[in-house]
Amino acid sequence: QVQLVESGGGLVLAGGSLRLSCAASGGTFSASAMGWFRQAPGKEREFVAAIGRLGGSTYYGDSVKGRFTVSRDNAKNTVYLEMNSLKVEDTAVYYCAARLVYLKATVKEDDYKYWGQGTQVTVSS
Repeated sequence: QVQLVESGGGLVLAGGSLRLSCAASGGTFSASAMGWFRQAPGKEREFVAAIGRLGGSTYYGDSVKGRFTVSRDNAKNTVYLEMNSLKVEDTAVYYCAARLVYLKATVKEDDYKYWGQGTQVTVSS
């Protein structure tokens, strides 16, 4: 059973930066595409970013393109989300998710099998 644990959330001023981490255990991390999603209060969960198994393919939601960067370190079984130029509207609970092994990264949350518990990111003005 794959377990995912996010960390790095917190309170930051608009324009600031945060780096989220997601540590994976219990599976073959390097064989799994990973995704980041977020859910703001009263809204549906939305796609943020995804990365392929080897890190060569990355995808971003339109609202975060140019500000967020997804990366991974397969030696550490960890995926990261570097968030810059944060806006108040980035406030949400951020989740990382893993696909079953050898499947490609996608933008659809239904394609992801395993989910972390989420980490809160709050951006204040």
